Amino acid sequence: MFILNSVSAVRRAAALTLVLATCSGAGQAASADVSFVMRNEHPNAVEVELYSQDRKHVWPGGNQVYYLDDGESKQIHLSCKQGENICYGAWVSGDKQTYWGTGPGNKESCEDCCYVCEGGETEEINLVE
Repeated sequence: MFILNSVSAVRRAAALTLVLATCSGAGQAASADVSFVMRNEHPNAVEVELYSQDRKHVWPGGNQVYYLDDGESKQIHLSCKQGENICYGAWVSGDKQTYWGTGPGNKESCEDCCYVCEGGETEEINLVE
């Protein structure tokens, strides 16, 4: 009788573990990594932020920016949610009126400045005068 109850208890515990493992992953988006490849071809330094269009998230965040000197290329690596839409905003350092993409604060609309987080890297994004 004890052996039968132990086997039954083990089966119930295994079934409960399987149900909990299945449910705990529900609603969580898979993460992915993507690299934005950017080149500053403007004669002045440029500041860049990357904005999720699907949630309130900014890279690098914390009131910081990615900084590219004139002529500099940079790979900006992000951890993002699989399928997330991310747009870049860039502007001349000290001159937020000269911008690319969604500009400072993600306030402008753009064409061809957004990418889906699917891993890999973007083509080189050239910021030109």
